[in-house]
Amino acid sequence: MKRLYLLLLGGLTAVGSAQAQTAPGAPKVTNASAVPADTMLVEAACGQCRLGLPSKGCDLAVRVAGRAYFVSGTGIDSHGDAHAKDGFCNAIRQARVQGKVVDNKFNATYFQLQPGPTAAAPKPKP
Repeated sequence: MKRLYLLLLGGLTAVGSAQAQTAPGAPKVTNASAVPADTMLVEAACGQCRLGLPSKGCDLAVRVAGRAYFVSGTGIDSHGDAHAKDGFCNAIRQARVQGKVVDNKFNATYFQLQPGPTAAAPKPKP
């Protein structure tokens, strides 16, 4: 009986650790509290609705050093309702990010939306 109990306990532990693991080299795009040291604070919003980027539909974008880029590695709906009062389509928010620009797109390896007031901004003119 003790042997059976130990086998079950060991099996459950193995299953729990397997679920917590991610694929090697997979980007960690998260809202977790552990912030990497080499992040930067940027403006984040809908590229079409707030940052003036051309596209069909709503997609997450960030403004880095005054220039807007669409984001890969996380999506507009991964951080709340984009069409809420403080959502990305209605407000420019602050985010702590890590990543780099490749082929005119910001490849995020870390993305954490910052709490606090949002910057309501008028929609850009077409």
